[in-house]
Amino acid sequence: MAAVHDLEMESMNLNMGREMKEELEEEEKMREDGGGKDPAKSRKVHRIVSKWMLPEKARGTYLERANCFPPPVFIISISLAELAVFIYYAVWKPQKQWITLDTGILESPFIYSPEKREEAWRFISYMLVHAGVQHILGNLCMQLVLGIPLEMVHKGLRVGLVYLAGVIAGSLASSIFDPLRYLVGASGGVYALMGGYFMNVLVNFREMIPAFGIFRLLVIILIIVLDMGFALYRRFFVPEDGSPVSFAAHVAGGFAGMSIGYTVFSCFDKALLKDPRFWIAIAAYLACVLFAVFFNIFLSPAN
Repeated sequence: MAAVHDLEMESMNLNMGREMKEELEEEEKMREDGGGKDPAKSRKVHRIVSKWMLPEKARGTYLERANCFPPPVFIISISLAELAVFIYYAVWKPQKQWITLDTGILESPFIYSPEKREEAWRFISYMLVHAGVQHILGNLCMQLVLGIPLEMVHKGLRVGLVYLAGVIAGSLASSIFDPLRYLVGASGGVYALMGGYFMNVLVNFREMIPAFGIFRLLVIILIIVLDMGFALYRRFFVPEDGSPVSFAAHVAGGFAGMSIGYTVFSCFDKALLKDPRFWIAIAAYLACVLFAVFFNIFLSPAN
């Protein structure tokens, strides 16, 4: 047992020594480049992002080609759009949108409404509308804190694919499992990002900053539990004069992230279209989408 313990300690010391050596090499390279303080800070940010977002074997490739071009445009743009729509209904519409839903927001052309399912854009545009200030602040904080580093690493096309897959999965799941309820918020997309990142950390947490791998899992689980609790409260304990809102999007978005999102985020240095796991996840996702479309046309109680 003592020999095994000594071997484990030696392995840990070797890993720590290797990480320190890599950091020293990075700093030496920055000094040789003569880039000044800003490039040095930029490289430090990229090094931190790589440790939080990538397993050890992929960090070198990321750091070699790390840059902010293009910048994380998708997450920032979608966040600004959601904030703009919220401010519009909170300030320029006569309602209590600062607190919860009201008649004005329920008549919005963006909200998912069971009575207007033929307006197909609502299955996506519902993500722009939120049920109160606490709802939008929670979603914006989660998607900015997690989405910007993910987009720095994986770029906007892949992050956008995962995000929108969660949004669509959320509305379709709500139309099946909670067919008579309204749906608002970007939680489907946010949970897709969290689901993909969660699976990546779960599989590689010993490499993604070993000391904090478990801590990050616990933080993600805590955020999910708190947000799901708030969603369940809005669904089942809303005042009699209020309008219950579906929470199925949270669950469906998470599953979309743990399938498509994990595949996308684990293929950082690989050709995504050549990975059979990606096509399996896409095929399963499309099968669920076709079933949801069939259900809404022929079987939905909302008909």
